[in-house]
Amino acid sequence: MFKRTVWVLSLSVALASCTTTMPDNQRSTLSQRSAIHANVDDTLGKLYLQAKGSRELVAKAKGVLVFPSVLTAGFVVGGAYGEGELRVGNAQAGYYKTMTGSLGFQAGAQSKALVFLFMTQESLDHFRQGNGWTAGVDANVALLTIGADGSVDTETAKAPVVGFVMTNGGLMFNVSLQGTKVSRLDASTMSSPDDTSTSTGQEHGK
Repeated sequence: MFKRTVWVLSLSVALASCTTTMPDNQRSTLSQRSAIHANVDDTLGKLYLQAKGSRELVAKAKGVLVFPSVLTAGFVVGGAYGEGELRVGNAQAGYYKTMTGSLGFQAGAQSKALVFLFMTQESLDHFRQGNGWTAGVDANVALLTIGADGSVDTETAKAPVVGFVMTNGGLMFNVSLQGTKVSRLDASTMSSPDDTSTSTGQEHGK
């Protein structure tokens, strides 16, 4: 009986150590995914405050792809990179990265948030089934505008894929999302959690 008790205790300790011990790279990946998820919540909360009707529009979307912080750096010819999350039915459905080149004056590093709404099942399926996706090539993206009353333009919202661009100063309307490249994010290439910015702390759907 004593030997059996000792064996059970030893097994319990071994199982506990297996469930609490995690490689550093796995902890780092989970930490980064948690940071991205929280920042997506923040970005959507910020969007809801700035554009009337955007919450309802997001709720209607078949899929919501959010990049909380896309950093553009360079003086004349620059590039932009960001990491984000796809949500389908208000649930996490994959992590993605966006990379694009940019021409023109770039005064140091600038950060903006990108939100893509897939309003039809066909547009969402096309995005998820490919190895990569480029705005303007695989699908035209209609940049949503805001009316005089601060509400989203309902005509623009009828497009299969619509998008928002935001900076700390608010929504941007004089930019183009054409040429923005998106691909699935490999966990081994995820950046440090410290590289991801946060916004308002509000959650998607609240």
